[in-house]
Amino acid sequence: MRFENSLYYSKKMDINEAKERIIRLREEIKKRNYEYFVLDKSTVSEAVRDSLKRELVELENHFPSLITPDSPTQRVGSVLSVKFEKVQHITPKKSLQDAFSAEDISEWYERISKLVPGEKIEFVCELKIDGLNISIHYKKGKFVRALTRGNGIEGEDVTHTVRTIESIPLELNKDVDVEVSGEVYLPKDSFEKLNKQQEALGEDLFANPRNAAAGTIRQLDPKVVARRNLDAFFYELGQNSLDDYPELQEDLLGTFKGLGLKVNPEWRKCGSIEEVIKFCQSWHEKKQEMPYEIDGIVIKVNSRDQQIKMGFTAKFPRGMLAYKFPAEQATTTVEDIQVQVGRTGALTPVAHLKPVLVAGSTVSRATLHNEDEIARKDIRIGDTVIIQKAGDVIPEVVEAIKTLRTGKEKKFHFPNECPVCGGEVERKEGESAHRCINEDCFAKKRRTFYHFVSKGAVDIDGLGEKVVDELLDIGLVNDPADIFFLEIADFYNLPLFKEKRAQKVFEAIQSKKHISLDRFLFGLGIRYLGEKASRDISKFILRNLRRAGPAPKIEVRSGTLQSSLFEEEIAPKEIEIKDAFTPADIVKTMQEVSAEDIGNVEGVGDTVAESLIDWFADKQNIKLMEKFNAAGITFSVSETKENPAVSGKSFVLTGTLQTMTRQHAKALITKGGGHVHSAVSAKTDFLVIGENSGSKLKKAQELGIKVLTEDEFKSLILPQ
Repeated sequence: MRFENSLYYSKKMDINEAKERIIRLREEIKKRNYEYFVLDKSTVSEAVRDSLKRELVELENHFPSLITPDSPTQRVGSVLSVKFEKVQHITPKKSLQDAFSAEDISEWYERISKLVPGEKIEFVCELKIDGLNISIHYKKGKFVRALTRGNGIEGEDVTHTVRTIESIPLELNKDVDVEVSGEVYLPKDSFEKLNKQQEALGEDLFANPRNAAAGTIRQLDPKVVARRNLDAFFYELGQNSLDDYPELQEDLLGTFKGLGLKVNPEWRKCGSIEEVIKFCQSWHEKKQEMPYEIDGIVIKVNSRDQQIKMGFTAKFPRGMLAYKFPAEQATTTVEDIQVQVGRTGALTPVAHLKPVLVAGSTVSRATLHNEDEIARKDIRIGDTVIIQKAGDVIPEVVEAIKTLRTGKEKKFHFPNECPVCGGEVERKEGESAHRCINEDCFAKKRRTFYHFVSKGAVDIDGLGEKVVDELLDIGLVNDPADIFFLEIADFYNLPLFKEKRAQKVFEAIQSKKHISLDRFLFGLGIRYLGEKASRDISKFILRNLRRAGPAPKIEVRSGTLQSSLFEEEIAPKEIEIKDAFTPADIVKTMQEVSAEDIGNVEGVGDTVAESLIDWFADKQNIKLMEKFNAAGITFSVSETKENPAVSGKSFVLTGTLQTMTRQHAKALITKGGGHVHSAVSAKTDFLVIGENSGSKLKKAQELGIKVLTEDEFKSLILPQ
């Protein structure tokens, strides 16, 4: 990784500051490595250890005079446990260079292609199993000894436990002397079973399958190991007496199978670096479907001759690379803590961070939730912290690494007034949030607008946060209802708005004058009212309105009415609109019912009910609804009828769907009354398959479960 792209190094850091930081990092890494490799405990994730090590590497690269032989960056493997005999490896172990992005893979390819100019390079990609590296010696085909990786030169003799693993042969199919390396791992189902047993015995639970595998291999009693169902895959050949040494990595895997050694079947030969990148990225989601943990892809130059030409660095073979999946955790430093004001007035402290890559994206801010959370975690400005981001979840600070503190860190004090409007801030009894109680707070107004036009709410195309800011700044709108009074010419006052763009946004606004009530209610930003509760309340309002008499009818073309009942990528063929109600109808209904009436609605609790009653009793909110009424807004309430073919059924999704995201598919199943599960079992009713379906398909076929293609799924789930 090039130093110029560093997300850690501060150009203001002098050599003395760097030395202090390097010493602290080395101590922290050694401590975490000892816990992980020797004690088989995970106090932090592997991603956190990687992140700390990357920072150390970059600092040492910039200050090479500070590199010492005992630095964790100058060693291969882990320290040895004192329990087992130390034995020297026949073939010393090398680490692999890590890659964390497509750019890293491409840069690696550019480097190695220069070492074999004019030659075509092919690759073999293998899953990087998250287990324990083991080397096994066979003499004349007989199992002789098993060693852990150790420090790369010496390993721990764990022959007595490894020989109990059924998938590792005690005798090969040929009488040869070979040293082979592979990964011993614990399958996910065996891991869950083991932890249940640990819990029943009152013992500590294992943090993950990798730690459980390592802890099992280091058992003194081989009978314990035999009961835990460890497994193994092989992928590397050391010193050997084979007549024909395989010249290609793909042939080596075939040789292993011929010897009776188990290899992972998910490997792929790739003819270009573009194919390699595509293969790596395809496993980002599929990894969850495997019966064992994988944390990346090992990329190997297929030709052994080319690997030899490429040679080695001081630590790595140049012809191999370990691509690691985007980490959901990383370490960085808190540069500042600032408070932002939400649409409900809630004050949320946000950590401003040194930018760092997490889960494939650069993160520079992370939520600290509230004052209590900062105090509980003792987060300070200047701290080195662990942050995490899973999928689309907002990044959050997990904990501070207190051993890296220098004494210069500053405690954060929560403000007594709103940082935006200077208004009074209160914290109600029983609540964790501080709130600005100034109804005219500008920050609250902006975020209310953002929420109203957002994708999950009214969803006005072209009216994003930046455009909303511009409309507010020049005074064209003061509340969400004003949006529907805008004319095309109003948009000419905004930067970069010309006739075509203005026309497009104006038409998008007009198309939302007929909208599903559940989306509108959610868009109002009523406290505690989420998307599901909005759907439940819209049905409740519909029932009450129908009791009062028939509503006017309107016709809306297919696809123009958006409801949270349908995902926009999957527009139903036709939406039949029966009733259209006005904002005045909604206000009248909500003022005639009680909190108890609303609280009796299934899926709606007392807190939501009271919040709704309070909102529709507020004079300012009634005026807002009157403006919506004057703008010509009408609502349709689409009744959700459970699909008999879906209701109560269990679905599992696998592979990549072409016409919808997996999230959309899950939403459709839920709305039809079905349930979505992550794993195939005897209780599964349907397996929905997309491209590159994994092991779930095989299991479903074995269990006789109904398998649906994407088209079959859509026919089942969508209205006809």
